[in-house]
Amino acid sequence: MFFGFDMLDKRAIVFLHNHGIDTKSVIAAAKSDLGSGCEYATTWALLLPDKLVIASESTEVFLSYFFEEIEEVYAETLLATGQLIVKLKGAEYPVCSYTNTVSRTFGRFANIAMKKKRGEEITAQDFEKFEDENICPTCGKPYKDRARKICPRCMNRKALFLRVLSYMPVYKWEIIAMFALILAVTGISLVRPYVSGVSLYDDVLAEGGRYYGQILALVGVLVGMEVISLAIRILQGRIGASVSAKIICDIKVQVFGSMQRLSMSFFNSKRTGNLMNRVNSDALEIQYFLNDGMPYFIINAITLIGIMVIMIKQSLLLALIVFLPIPLIVYMIKRVVPKFHKLKWLGWIKSSRLNSVINDSLSGIRVVKAFGREKSEVERFQEASEDLYKNRVREGYTGAVTFPVLSYIMGLGGLFVWGFGGASVMQGDMTFGMLMTFIGYIGMIYGPIDFMIHTFDWWENCMNSAQRIFEIMDTRSDVEQARNPVAMPHITGNISMRNVTFEYEPNKPVLHNISLDIKAGEMIGLVGHSGAGKSTITNIITRLYDVNEGAIYIDGVNIKDISLHDLHSQIGMVLQDTFLFSGSIMENIAYARPNATKEEVIDAAKKANAHDFIMRLPDGYETELGRRKTNLSGGERQRISIARAILLDPRILILDEATASVDTETEEQIQKALETLTSSRTTIAIAHRLSTLRNADKIVVVEHGEIAEVGTHAELEKSGGKYAAMLGMQREALRIRGFDDEE
Repeated sequence: MFFGFDMLDKRAIVFLHNHGIDTKSVIAAAKSDLGSGCEYATTWALLLPDKLVIASESTEVFLSYFFEEIEEVYAETLLATGQLIVKLKGAEYPVCSYTNTVSRTFGRFANIAMKKKRGEEITAQDFEKFEDENICPTCGKPYKDRARKICPRCMNRKALFLRVLSYMPVYKWEIIAMFALILAVTGISLVRPYVSGVSLYDDVLAEGGRYYGQILALVGVLVGMEVISLAIRILQGRIGASVSAKIICDIKVQVFGSMQRLSMSFFNSKRTGNLMNRVNSDALEIQYFLNDGMPYFIINAITLIGIMVIMIKQSLLLALIVFLPIPLIVYMIKRVVPKFHKLKWLGWIKSSRLNSVINDSLSGIRVVKAFGREKSEVERFQEASEDLYKNRVREGYTGAVTFPVLSYIMGLGGLFVWGFGGASVMQGDMTFGMLMTFIGYIGMIYGPIDFMIHTFDWWENCMNSAQRIFEIMDTRSDVEQARNPVAMPHITGNISMRNVTFEYEPNKPVLHNISLDIKAGEMIGLVGHSGAGKSTITNIITRLYDVNEGAIYIDGVNIKDISLHDLHSQIGMVLQDTFLFSGSIMENIAYARPNATKEEVIDAAKKANAHDFIMRLPDGYETELGRRKTNLSGGERQRISIARAILLDPRILILDEATASVDTETEEQIQKALETLTSSRTTIAIAHRLSTLRNADKIVVVEHGEIAEVGTHAELEKSGGKYAAMLGMQREALRIRGFDDEE
C-alpha cells in the first residue's frame, strides 16, 4: 500500500528517529512484507527530500542513498517476488525485496523516486494512481487479476440475493398475480388434511357424524380441490416461467453489455470458456432458482407456518414432539451448507476449465491435426473431465449421506406422534379423525422442510452464479470514458505522443518514455524486431489500453478526454489476422457502418479489389461465411477487411502487417487497395517487409520499447544505422531466394 508519513507505525517512527530521520519530511513511503533475506518482515522504502532510505526495525536494516549518487531506481518483478533496484556508478543493487502482492506499489514508488531524481514536480495525481491498488480494501488481500475489483471473500450474499430480486419490480403485476396464486394454492393445501381427516373419519364415516354416509360428496369436494389446485399451479408456473425468463434475458444483456465496455486487459486475463459460462450457464442457474426454487420455497414457507399454527392449536404436546428434531436438523444444515458451497464453487471452476479445453481444441483443430496431436488432446480433455467427475462424486457422496440422514431424523417425529396420538385416541382424549388430520399435517410439515433443505443447495448455486455475473457487471474498465468527454466528430489526424511509458504487467514496461509527432495526412512506418513494441504503440493510440505515464494527444486533445465513440469511430484497423464474423459478406463489410447502402458496400469492395472474387462466389455478396472462414483465402479475407475500413472512411488508419501472410500476386492486389485506403488520411503502418514502406513520409525504428531512429527511407538507408542493417539483411535474404528487392 502507499502511505503518507502520518501512516507510519509507531515502531517505524521510533526506529527512524533513532537514525536521525524526521518522519514529517517523508514525501512518500512504500511498505514491504519481506526482509533483506526474503523472510517475512516489515520493511519501509522512504522518499526524503534529498535521499532514498530503506529501513526495517525487525531486521535492523538501515540503508541511505543520496539522489546525487543515484543513477536510476526501478522495480523488478521476479517469479513470486520483486526487488527495488538502485543503480550506483553503473552497478545495480537490490535494496528491498517484497512479494507480488505489493509489486505495483513499489513500481509506482520507483517512478516517483525517479521524478524526484530528475527534479520533476510530484503532483497529487501520482498519489491518486498509487491509491488505486489491486487490493481489496475490506480484507487487504489482492484481487485475483488486475481487471477484477470485487473480492469473493468479502461478498455479501444477502446483498447479492437482494440484487437479484431487484430485477423483479419491472414485472410487478405479474409477480403480484403469481404470489396471489401461491397464497391460493397454499390455502387449499392447508385445508386438504382437515377434510381428509376430521371430515372423513369423524363426520362422514363415524355413525352420528354431521355428514354420515355422504362419502361421494366428500370425494367430489376433494377432487374439486385437487383440480382447482392443479389449475392454479399451472397458471402460477406459466407466469413464473415467463417472469424468470424475462429477468434472465435482462441479466444476460447486461452481462454481455458489461463485457463490451471492458478494456482489452480484462479479456487478456480470461478464457473464452469462462466467459461463456458466465453468460449462459450462470444465468440459467439463476433462472432455475427464480422459476423452480424461490416460488416453491415461498409456498413451502407459508405452508410450514400455517401447519405449525394449526398443529399447536390442535395439540401443543404433539406439536412439540414433531418440532423436537428441528434444532438438530438446523445444526446439520449449518455444517453441511458451507461444504456444499465450496464443492459447488470448485465444480464451476473445473467445468469452466473443461469448457476452455473444448474451446481451445476445437478452435485450433487445424493445428491439432497438422501436428498429429489428437491423442494428446483427448488425454487433456480426459484429465479435465476426470477432475470434474471427481468433484461431482464428492458432491454426490456428501448429498447421499446428508439428505437421507436428515429425512430419517425428520421421520422420527412422525413415529413418536403415532405412539402418543394413538394412546390419546384409546384414552378418549382425541378422536381418530383428529389424529389422522395431525398425521396428515406431519406429512406436510416434513415435506416443506425437506424441500427447503435442498433449496439451500439450490440457493448456493444461484448465489455463486450471481456473484460471478455481478463481478463482470461491477468490474471497472481500465479504459474509462471521461466524465465530461470532448466531442470530436471530425478528427483532423494530428497525433502527438509525449513521454509515454506503458506496461501490460506490473513493473515490466513495454514502452519507455516514447515521444513522437505525426502530422495529419502523414504515413509513417513502424519497423523493428518482434516484441519491440510496434503493435503496442498502435494499441495505445487507439486507446485499447491506457498509458501508465505520459500522454497521447490527437489534434491537441488528450485521448483520455475524447469521447470514446468519436475516437473509435474515426480510427480504422487492418490487421494481419483478419477476423470475419459469421454472416454474409455484405454484413461483414457493412460492420463498420451498419446503415450503409448496398451501393456504398459494393463501391468499398471495388476500391479494395474484392468485388471481382466476391461476384464469382455462388451467392455473391450474400454468401454466408463459415465459422472459421475456410471458404475464403487469406488474401480474400484481407481484402474484405480493407473494404470494411474503406467503408468506415477513418481519419486515422492502422495497418498491422496487412500483407505479411499472402503471396506476391495477392500482395500486389492488396497494396493497390491500400493505396486507395491510405490516401489523404493519417496512416500508421507496421511492416516487416521494409520495401512496402518506401513511400512512407517517415519511418520510425522501435527497439526494446524505445525509438531508435526516425527518418525517411532514403535518410535511414544512408545513415548506416539499425534500419540500414535490417534493410541489408532483407536484401541479402531476397537475393539468396532469387527475388529483386526493387520489385
